[in-house]
Amino acid sequence: MNNKWLNRNIFGFGLTSFLSDFCHEMATSILPQFMQTIGLSASILGFIEGIADALSSFVKLGAGYISDKTGHRKGWVVSGYFLTAIATAVFAFAFVWPVILIGRVVGWLGRGIRGPLRDAMLAESIDEKNRGKAFGFHRAADTAGAIAGPLVAFAILSYFSSNTGITRFINSHIPGNINQQSSIFRFIFLITLIPGILSVFSMALLVKEKRHPGNREMRFVTTIKKMPSNYRFFLLSVGIFGISDFAPTLMILRASTVLTGTMGLLEATRYATFFYLLRNAVYAIVSYPVGALSNRFSRTHYLATGYAVAVFAFIGFAIAVPSIIWFSGCFILSGVFIAWEDTIEGVAVRDYVDEQLAGTGYGLLGVVNGVGDFLSSTVVGALWMIVGARCGFIYASLMGLAGTIMMFFTPAGKRE
Repeated sequence: MNNKWLNRNIFGFGLTSFLSDFCHEMATSILPQFMQTIGLSASILGFIEGIADALSSFVKLGAGYISDKTGHRKGWVVSGYFLTAIATAVFAFAFVWPVILIGRVVGWLGRGIRGPLRDAMLAESIDEKNRGKAFGFHRAADTAGAIAGPLVAFAILSYFSSNTGITRFINSHIPGNINQQSSIFRFIFLITLIPGILSVFSMALLVKEKRHPGNREMRFVTTIKKMPSNYRFFLLSVGIFGISDFAPTLMILRASTVLTGTMGLLEATRYATFFYLLRNAVYAIVSYPVGALSNRFSRTHYLATGYAVAVFAFIGFAIAVPSIIWFSGCFILSGVFIAWEDTIEGVAVRDYVDEQLAGTGYGLLGVVNGVGDFLSSTVVGALWMIVGARCGFIYASLMGLAGTIMMFFTPAGKRE
């Protein structure tokens, strides 16, 4: 453990996450619009995101448990970043939705492998009093990549929209009978390989692992049963809120579909990408102060406050109007709540779980969040298609409120 909070490991984790999220979010910011160009609906998008999240969540638990048992984490984390790097490029060759599903599943499996192990390594690279700062810095760096990726995608879309000669050149070098709009998206998917591969090298070269002897006698069921009862209550509260926390691609799709009627698909796509960029900018700005202040309050009350912000964001998407200002406000609120959620949930795990079970503890958090994401994305997408978009977001608002109330009454863990 190192008392200097911004040490080599913390910096290495931050740089790696910056590059990986550059890759992942560059693709995510245009995926809903790309799916529209090949004739896919909101329900398919919700299904794809839900399946990918659910599979990823169970991988998180398995990876966390194996790392606690063997004492090795870094190799798994590097492999996870590699899978994410190559997965987004798969979208460039998608003409039917199962190809997108495969790419999304591979990418989220990579995130599932690396997530709990990276968080466990991050937590043990710093002392407890600075853990909020370290996690806040990591989330800020991660989200800075999530700003850079959509920003580059936005710039490419803006450039290509006024340079049809370049678009024709791209069309001639991508196989298949594809239209002008989808060819631009495919080109962007291929570019994501650059930051993705760089993230793999960053993790491999900069981060040093604190090796553990492991515990070969560990048994999966017994390990789960050893989790403190207060941590189980915490996970239940996270899960209740999680079934409201739908994929951000549905936010992007909501903005683009509402605005398309007044400004056309390409222009609405550009603004939807900008809104997502705005969300990520807020996420990056808010993450560090949210983490740094977490020691001053009850962690569960503090997290419940972030959940409450999410409820207001969901209501905003439910009653959306075709206004740039309105959607800017909704995406700003979503940036605040996701920074609060991701940072404080990660910090709180070690309030309940000691170092020997940290991988499994973070894996359990990943399972709960993944199942919640699957249910929320699937239900919101299905309600969107069957009843209407507004009903899907009203559902999210009500479940988010239930999760907020439950988290407020969750017992806080004992800090080291």
